[in-house]
Amino acid sequence: MAVQPWGDQGHGMAKPPASMPPVPGMPPAAPPHMAPSHAAMQQSAMRAATADRERTVDVLKAAFAEGRLSAAEYGDRFDAASTAQTYGQLARLVADLPSGPMVAPQMMAPPMAGPVAVPVPPTFLAPPPARRTNAVAVTSLVLGLLCVPTGGLLGVPAVIAGHIGRKQAAERNEEGDGMAVTGIVFGWLSIAFWALIFTMVVMFG
Repeated sequence: MAVQPWGDQGHGMAKPPASMPPVPGMPPAAPPHMAPSHAAMQQSAMRAATADRERTVDVLKAAFAEGRLSAAEYGDRFDAASTAQTYGQLARLVADLPSGPMVAPQMMAPPMAGPVAVPVPPTFLAPPPARRTNAVAVTSLVLGLLCVPTGGLLGVPAVIAGHIGRKQAAERNEEGDGMAVTGIVFGWLSIAFWALIFTMVVMFG
């Protein structure tokens, strides 16, 4: 009588679930001289979960898509994976296929390799939204430019609006500081012009 791989029943070891019937195209079990260790037998006899069966089916699908399995072999192994109860039964179904999702309990998983550098795709950042232009600064610019055709009569309003516009633009993070400065410059030139005219009238009037 052949010795079962899970040991003698008389030594108190529980018999694992019955092995699956042979599946056509599936690799045969290991010969007696290559029998797995006690720990490996315990791992193979552990109950498989639905997620383990699904991972095994994923490996079979990949092998079928790559032409490693015929349609008949894929169908037979797919049916066997759907009804497999242990990790050992699932492992036999993918033993002759390239490594894919591991069919092993997490508690017995092999040590993980070192971290693998994964290239990160470049991130395309959207340009920042355009800042608003302060309305008072625009007003100061317009008043300053109108000082020339109006003879400098709008100089004082241009200066006042320019200082207010610069302050608001800084507090609200808005554009328009340059416009406000231009309005202030034209405003002060107009004020200086009228001051000069007034001085000349007083001195020579």
